[in-house]
This record gives sequence, C-alpha cells and structure tokens, in this order.
Amino acid sequence: MHIIDFHTHAFPDLIAETAVPFLEKKAHISASHNGTVHSLLRSMDMAGIQRSVVASIATKPSQFESVLSWSVSIRSKRIIPFPSVHPEDPDILGHIEVIAGVNMKGIKLHPYYQKFVLDEDRMIPVYKKIEECGLILLCHTGFDMGFPRDRTCDPVKIRRVLDRVPDLKLVTTHFGAWEDWNEVERHLLGSRVYMDVSYSIGRLGRERTLRFIDSHPREYILFGTDSPWDEQKRAVEVMCGLGLDDDVLRRIMGENAAELLGF
Repeated sequence: MHIIDFHTHAFPDLIAETAVPFLEKKAHISASHNGTVHSLLRSMDMAGIQRSVVASIATKPSQFESVLSWSVSIRSKRIIPFPSVHPEDPDILGHIEVIAGVNMKGIKLHPYYQKFVLDEDRMIPVYKKIEECGLILLCHTGFDMGFPRDRTCDPVKIRRVLDRVPDLKLVTTHFGAWEDWNEVERHLLGSRVYMDVSYSIGRLGRERTLRFIDSHPREYILFGTDSPWDEQKRAVEVMCGLGLDDDVLRRIMGENAAELLGF
C-alpha cells in the first residue's frame, strides 16, 4: 500500500532547534521528532510512508522568499513542500503566481498564526488566484490548542468560502475542523470537501471516526498526521486498525492524495 501523509511540518535545521520547543510550550504538547527533514524522513521510514506533504507557515510577509527557497531546496520524490503566503503581503497575488511558476503543488495557510478570518472579503481574491493557478490550498481549520477558541476558521466559514470559490481545491485539516466536529457534521459531512484526518481519530474515537468516513465521499478523505505533533507510525497503525474495507483504506491512505496531487 502506497501511503502519503498529506499533513506534516518540518523546519530548516537551525530553526527547528528553537521552533519545536517553542511550539511544544505554546500548545502544551510534545513533538515525536526534532522537526528537521532528516528526522521526518526517518519517521516516514519507520511508519512505511512513501511521501509526505510538508506545510510551512509564513508568519509575516517578509518570510515569503525564505520559505519558498527552503521549500524548493527540500523538494524530492518523497517530500512535497507546500510553501506559504501571508495575507498582509502587498504582492500576495503575484507571489502565488511565483509559487505556481516553480511547480509547487500547493500552499499552506493558518488563520490563527497569520491573523485572518477564513471567509473575510480580502481573502476571496487570494483563494481565486490559488484556484486559477491550479494549486491546492491546505488550510488549518477548526480550533487550535495554542490559541483562544475564536471561531476564526469554522465549518460555516469553510462553507461560505467554497460557495464563493467553488472550484478551489481546499483541504481542510483535522477531519474538517479540529474539535468543532459537531459543526462538521452539520455543515460539511457528505459534501465534496477535502478533509485530512490528522490529529483527530484519537479525539473522535473509533465509532465516530467510522461514522464520519461512512458519511463522507471516500475520495475526499486524506490520511495525515500533523507530524511531528503526532507519531506517524502510531497514526498509520490506528488508521489501519479501524477495520475499513481494503479499497477504502487504500484510497484514504494514498490513492486520493496521489490523484489530488496529480501523480
């Protein structure tokens, strides 16, 4: 079975030394590895994962060039970088075109870290440009354990964005919206919205996870771990232990991602 982890994070080696401890403290969690690409690849080998999407977050506009350059430098057959743009970047639309021009597959945004609301008007041209450039948008959705529980990127806002930009290839994280799963059931389940399962199954529980999978189009569910914040090997074992039909499991673990990424 070809496994693609659609949601991981890594940092340049020197930045990882400070970024990972900072994020551990902010979110009160422990990382499963030190946050470097080398450690991610070692984790992938232990878990039997062939490819991982590595999502970066630009926390200020000036980081665009450095994030993109690093993303280009780590790209390989196994590492699929998603660089980032910042909503306050005055040339954000041009920078999206630059990302597409160097053949990146997608972009990562995080409403909490980048201080925007998912469905605000200024973001709609950004989403339209991402869609026009044929890029995937991997966006944090739901709450975030490192921030107050403001409804910054909840399922209602996801629905509003897709109503306005219906062809946007939007991948919502954490089974639609982390720890806002009642609203996911009300507004997203059963619709053609991509969801990765990262950092969710343990909190949803087996029974509810299976109900979510049964209630959603199978081709719109993607395996993800949020590594290093979850251990990839453990996440693979949990997913494979749900008792899903082989065809459904193969689709979630890698086939859906391969199709979305154009492999």
